[in-house]
This record gives sequence, structure tokens and C-alpha cells, in this order.
Amino acid sequence: METLRRMDQMLLFCLLGLAGVGLATLYAAVHVGDLAVWYKQGVYWLVGLIVFFTMCFIPLRVIGLMVWPVYLFALLALALVPVFGEVQMGAKRWLDLGAFNIQPSELMKWALMLLLAYWFSMREASSLRDLSVAVLCSLIPAALILIQPDLGTTLVLLLAAMVMILVAGFPWKWFGRLLAASPIALYVLWQNMHDYQKSRVLSFLDPESDPLGAGYHVIQSSIAIGSGGIFGKGYLEGSQSRLHFLPEQHTDFIFAVLAEEGGLIATAVLFLLYATLITRVLFIALRAHSRFASLLCVGIASIFFLYVFVNIGMVSGVLPVVGVPLPFVSYGGSALLSMMVAIGIVMRVAIESAGQVSWQRPSSPLS
Repeated sequence: METLRRMDQMLLFCLLGLAGVGLATLYAAVHVGDLAVWYKQGVYWLVGLIVFFTMCFIPLRVIGLMVWPVYLFALLALALVPVFGEVQMGAKRWLDLGAFNIQPSELMKWALMLLLAYWFSMREASSLRDLSVAVLCSLIPAALILIQPDLGTTLVLLLAAMVMILVAGFPWKWFGRLLAASPIALYVLWQNMHDYQKSRVLSFLDPESDPLGAGYHVIQSSIAIGSGGIFGKGYLEGSQSRLHFLPEQHTDFIFAVLAEEGGLIATAVLFLLYATLITRVLFIALRAHSRFASLLCVGIASIFFLYVFVNIGMVSGVLPVVGVPLPFVSYGGSALLSMMVAIGIVMRVAIESAGQVSWQRPSSPLS
């Protein structure tokens, strides 16, 4: 009971609010078609809530002991995808475990944040060797995800890793050298991108150049968002979703469904929930009782922010189209369950920090 009493009420409210918005929007996206998707997502949410509350009772010290096993397990799963992976929507990103499929890249995002938080909490941010190990541990899974191919998750993973390195306190001049080498990295990335990925980037610059091909996603989602106006067309009244003009309307482009039917009002509510969730995680990071807990919360907050920013940016035509889900709203079991684990860890940090008489940096990073 003491654990439940110390739970951060605002964080819990945001999570339940996003659950309501997500299930309502998903129903609107699939009610004319395959309702089985909505029922499955409901089951994922029930399992996810059980996972969330379970994580709330696991001491952070125990989570710290699981860092390397979790990372290595996620890395092994990623390495098995090219060999045993199941192809869905033209990409090999899932492992078939019989009763269900898992997407190892979703697990790796949070596993890497765990590893980097643990690694930097044990060391002073002044050694080039320590930085090199962290960069190597980030680049190996990023390369495995990129060849699936999954450019969106790769970018989110690397950007979140950069945030962790910055927050850890490494000298800014080292980042200047990395930025100086970025044109070379971008050239190598472009040369190794698949044709459809290059088409998406080019269509981002000029969607009308291929309105029935690479530019179709952006054009249709822009129509849906723009037609929603201030108050929207009404729940279950969106023509773009009902007539299935929107591609992947239950996954990557589900924001367009919300914007069309709920308009500016509904999107403002969603933005408010996301902003409150992310700022609350950062607030918990500031009050965290250990460096490990603080860094971990920052890494989790950065991934949520990047996912929201990239997904809404691509759906609205501000960014190129990449396969990035909208947190807690897009359909998907692996993504949802991994996010629930992450939020459960943040809640555990809040619970342990609430038990401290006063905020004080302990001698041990995992104390």
C-alpha cells in the first residue's frame, strides 16, 4: 500500500488519458473494417497495465542488475531478425514466437537507455574510452535495425543516445567533431538507403511530383488534417479513414484520423497529454535519488519526445515519412508493452524518490 500511495498521480493520469485517447482513435480508424485489431489492442493494454504495475514494485537496484542481460538479449534478438525474421509490410522486423510476434527494435530502444544510464552513472564524463564504448554499444544495434530496414527507429535510437551523452556531461568540443563528420555520415546513409526510402525523402521535398506513389501518404494525411478544422468532422465521421484513403491509418498515420474527426481541439488535448507526460518524467528525473535513475528518466523522456515529434512531423508533411508509431495511440503490441515497461520504471523512480526525506546525491549511483 505504501508503494501505491507514493505513485506519481500526474504521471498515472497522463497514462490513463493517453489510453483513452488511443483506444478511441484506434476504434475510429478500424471500425469500418477489421475490429479484431481494436480488440487485440485492448488486450495489449490490459497486459500492459499489469506489466506497468509490476514494474512499480521492482526495486531500481534490481533493475540495475538486469541492464547487461536485457541489452544482450535485445541485441541477440536483433541479430536473429535477418535470419529468422518474419516479413510484414515489406520489411523483416519481427520474430515469430508462435503465440505472438515481437519486434526486437522496440525492446532495444529502452534496453540501450538502461545501458547508457548505467554506464554513465558509474563513470565521470571525461574519458574518451568511456564515450567510445557507449557509442559502440549504440552503433551496433542501430546498424542491425537499419538493415531490416527501419530508418525511423534507427534515427530515434541514435538521437536518444546523443541526448544521453550530452546529459552525461561530456565536453561539447567532442560533439563539434562529430558534427563536422556528419556530412560524411549522411552521404554513407544515403548510399545505403533503399529505393523506397530515397523516394520518401524526395517526396517530402515535393509530394506533388509523385501523388500516387511516394507522395500519396503525405498528400492524403494532409487532406485529413486540414479538413478537420477546429472542431473536426465528428467522431466516426472522418471520410478519409472511413473510405480508407489514409495509408496505415491504424499505425503510423493514426494522428491524421484524430485530427480529421476531432480537429484542433482533439489534437490540442493530445499535445497537452504528451507535454505533461514528458515534462513530468523530466521532473521526476530532477528529483531522482540516484544518478542512474536521473539519467534513465532523461533517456526515456527523450525517446517519447522524439517519437511524438517524428510521427506528427511526418504525418503533417514537416518531416520525411518513416516508420515511427505514435506513443500509446498507434496499434502495436511490442511498442505498447515496451513503453509500459519504461513508464513503469519511471514510476518506480518516483516511488523511491518520494521515500527520501530530502533530495541528496548518494555515494553509489544505484543507491
